[in-house]
Amino acid sequence: MASTETTDRAPRKADDLAGLEAGLDALDAVEIRRTPVREVLVKKVLPPALAIALVLVLWQFLVSAKVTTEDKLPAPASVWSGLTDMWLQGTLLDVIWTSVSRGLFGFLLALAIGTPLGLLVARVRFVRAAIGPILSGLQSLPSVAWVPPAVIWLGLNDSMMYAVILLGAVPSIANGLVSGVDQVPPLFLRAGRTMGATGLRGTWHIVMPAALPGYLAGLKQGWAFSWRSLMAAEIIASSPDLGLGLGQLLENGRNNIDMPGVFLAIILILIVGIAIDLLIFSPLERWVLRSRGLLVKN
Repeated sequence: MASTETTDRAPRKADDLAGLEAGLDALDAVEIRRTPVREVLVKKVLPPALAIALVLVLWQFLVSAKVTTEDKLPAPASVWSGLTDMWLQGTLLDVIWTSVSRGLFGFLLALAIGTPLGLLVARVRFVRAAIGPILSGLQSLPSVAWVPPAVIWLGLNDSMMYAVILLGAVPSIANGLVSGVDQVPPLFLRAGRTMGATGLRGTWHIVMPAALPGYLAGLKQGWAFSWRSLMAAEIIASSPDLGLGLGQLLENGRNNIDMPGVFLAIILILIVGIAIDLLIFSPLERWVLRSRGLLVKN
């Protein structure tokens, strides 16, 4: 009798294991399908378009209701007229590119400095004790505070702009990487050492991939600090020798009491910031999430 029950129990366990494996395989299998264009438009294009339309309607309502004078709140049509004038004159793209090229180059410099600095702070206790609090303090310091000393040190030139960007962005990138390294499970490091991944090899193959989410968050924040630092530098250190960027465009509008020009500069600064996030950092973030199985492929 006992042998019969044992014999029956063995096939039952085998069936249970097979069912469990089939269930796990079903969970791992992710249905890959191409998202229809209509679904993309409804989910990703329509909501921001409606939000922009709502802002424009509210803006026009405030102007029509004469909540304040037009020299303080210009009509959307006036701002659009300024945009078309710059486009027809051929200056719009030049102004945008002047600021974007400075911002991207300064950010790449900050990336090249902040990444090894972050690894050094994260992996060496003495360096963390010595520099860690300073990096946190620099990150909380408004970047506009660096403009006056940078002008005195370097003069009114592009080097001054890059110095302000570096002082604003490097602490954010370094602290983001430190935070990502701190969240790496110790088991990963022990497994890496067991397989011989130590030193630079362990940093490249174990630490950096595991710290990537925190590092990416630091990069996004670093770009935000780079862009804000650059705009502060362009507004305060305005000079014909520096060329016309978005910050100078904003400052020129203020000096000329040209509110449509001021609003146009603000909108262009906002559009560039959003575009960089959508074109660079959002795809990177989706790739990181997808590589970790946290985002369904479409």
